[in-house]
Amino acid sequence: MDAGTSTESPPATAPAVPDRTELAETEAVETEAVETDVLEANAVDGSGTGGRRFRRAPRARRRGLAPGKRLPASRLIGPALFLALWAVASAAGQLDPGAIPAPWTVLKTTGHLWTDGTLPTDVLTSLERAGYGFAFGLTAGVLLALASGLSRIGEALIDGTVQLNRAIPTLGLIPLFILWLGIGETFKIAIIAIVVYIPIYLNLHSALSGIDHRFVELAEVQGLSRLRFVREIVIPGALPGFFVGLRLGVTGSWLSLVVLEQINATSGLGYMMFQAQNYGRTDIILVGLLIYGIFGLVSDSAVRLIERKVLSWRRTLNS
Repeated sequence: MDAGTSTESPPATAPAVPDRTELAETEAVETEAVETDVLEANAVDGSGTGGRRFRRAPRARRRGLAPGKRLPASRLIGPALFLALWAVASAAGQLDPGAIPAPWTVLKTTGHLWTDGTLPTDVLTSLERAGYGFAFGLTAGVLLALASGLSRIGEALIDGTVQLNRAIPTLGLIPLFILWLGIGETFKIAIIAIVVYIPIYLNLHSALSGIDHRFVELAEVQGLSRLRFVREIVIPGALPGFFVGLRLGVTGSWLSLVVLEQINATSGLGYMMFQAQNYGRTDIILVGLLIYGIFGLVSDSAVRLIERKVLSWRRTLNS
């Protein structure tokens, strides 16, 4: 080595720190290279293993688009929030007690009505009327939808009549039904049945008409009988639409009941509310409305629970 040659090494420099973009690109290239190696190794023989076992390359985690897990008692959160706001506004004096009594006042009135025996009698009477009307409406809606949805002759005879009935306001039929059936309980049950059967028929008929024709062709190729065709293809395919109509029918029975019980009735929640109106008792009116709301929420939740059990085989966004 020459004496004039310097033996000192050049000054060390700090290694450059790659930014996040370069790291992400490098990681993506490495991951792609590993996946390519795995695919090439698996293609060596027909078994897909190439005589060696490889670890699956990590994949980027996708962002979930589903709504996520169902919250416990999620359908009670909205009503509970409404009651809390009502209580806070009443305690702060923002609501007129004569127009909208406080929740504790309504609760106290409910206790008095239940103790003197008025409320239990009215609740049982309303449940009986709604139950009979719903049963008749459910039966009529299902039978008419099956006859119309599975037969062209039935559709020609039934569907137009039902569509005409749907266009006529059901509550406008009350005077005519009073003349036909009298002013007793019969006309009330008949009106409730009409309110119930229309949404059940419409949704079930739409579900039957929407069954894919390829399933019909498959059943014909397999030689299924008419009964097996209905049991194995028609019913499973139409159940989602049926449950939608059932929920609307349950709600409709309560909506029509509050009006019908104010016409020549001597008991029932609607009658109780009508009498409270004459005496200016808004607390009793709110008691009736809250009970109607509770009945509607409970019945709708029951239908949803049955639907979830019956249609547990489906994989939907909600599930």
